[in-house]
Amino acid sequence: MAFFRFPGFWCVAAASLLLGGCTSTPDFTPKPKGYNRIDLPPHSYQRLAPGHPYTFEYSRAAKILRDSSYLAKPHWINVYYPQLKANVQLTYADVRADRQGFNRLLEDARKLTGKHEIKASGIDERVYQMPGGMRATVFELQGEVPSQFQFYTTDSTRHFLRGALYFRTATANDSLAPVIEYVKQDMVHLLNTLQYK
Repeated sequence: MAFFRFPGFWCVAAASLLLGGCTSTPDFTPKPKGYNRIDLPPHSYQRLAPGHPYTFEYSRAAKILRDSSYLAKPHWINVYYPQLKANVQLTYADVRADRQGFNRLLEDARKLTGKHEIKASGIDERVYQMPGGMRATVFELQGEVPSQFQFYTTDSTRHFLRGALYFRTATANDSLAPVIEYVKQDMVHLLNTLQYK
């Protein structure tokens, strides 16, 4: 047992353990970039309850909430998707009495979209022909913007409706891409079924 007292023994033992443990290196393969799994419900629609000067079909996965902001006016609502944390804000105005107000609404709709130009990598604007003969001006925004899809539509005599998609989450837009496409499809369905009273 005298060799355990030999100081060189411990140095040799430690060195052999260290070197022996490094002889075989396991293969390392980096994992691919992953995204959160998002389960999207099938598209299914229901008619908006009466009480507004407009009607449309909206997703059964969404709830209609009254706009509770201090700026809210009658018939401003939110089509809220609780599972997806998505919100489509709809603002409405009756423009019969105020033609200058109508021009201001058109200008404001463009200004609100233009505010996103700082972060947007692109803004695609197009006029969409709706089945009832009306038209909607649609804006699709790319990049890390808070609102990826906006529209406004009017019959130019009485009704003006503007919609904007927002998410109540800090998740990056590339991760939200399937959800954005899902809600955009619902917004197009909303436009296709929109009727003014």
